[in-house]
Amino acid sequence: MDIEQFRLELKKFNIQLNEKQLEQFERYWQLLVEWNERMNLTAITERGEVYLKHFFDSLSAAFYFPFAKFTENGPRSLCDVGAGAGFPSIPLKIVFPKLHVTIVDSLKKRITFLEELAKGLELENVRFYHDRAENFGQLPDHREQYDLVTARAVAKLSVLSEFCLPLVKKGGYFIALKGSSGLEELKEAKRAIDVLGAKTENFHHFQLPIEESERTILIIKKVKQTPKKYPRKPGIPSKTPL
Repeated sequence: MDIEQFRLELKKFNIQLNEKQLEQFERYWQLLVEWNERMNLTAITERGEVYLKHFFDSLSAAFYFPFAKFTENGPRSLCDVGAGAGFPSIPLKIVFPKLHVTIVDSLKKRITFLEELAKGLELENVRFYHDRAENFGQLPDHREQYDLVTARAVAKLSVLSEFCLPLVKKGGYFIALKGSSGLEELKEAKRAIDVLGAKTENFHHFQLPIEESERTILIIKKVKQTPKKYPRKPGIPSKTPL
């Protein structure tokens, strides 16, 4: 996917990029490749592949959730759990600059890269935390404080829900970006989603352009407070999912 294809495919979903945003995505790719030579951020570094499988894929959340409308009356908070090299939250921040983004990741060197990335892209209102999601979700300053929580390819949904839903405020949303197994994972996670105080509002299945690999966007709404015992201690959600 070249830059023009990227721009035109996004336009189909009413996402129009200006010159500054296009420059930010190009700089993002350059920094990703530079830093990837020093640390393992991604196996995908070829320009067209990054634009398709990282940038476009991250922005697919905005095809099915109204980010523009959501932020039109002022800033909204988004927490990205296990963002790795910044996906999906940094592409979303570039396109929807009113978002106030918080990223939590368990690997310090990834946080170092993301801090430098934010400087290089001149992003404002972006914060980074080196922590486990299980610990982060119990911190009073972050628990049930976010309008949106996102995660992409971190863990199975039954586990991921316990990482993410405790951070979502009542009335907010958890958006999970999944592959072809998304609907199967959703069935398995039904009990976890309910126990954690949420309900599935919608799901969308689609194919990435060009290569036609399958993707699923799951939109889960927080309807009541998460019981205080969740998330459980580090390691437990993965070993014994709800």
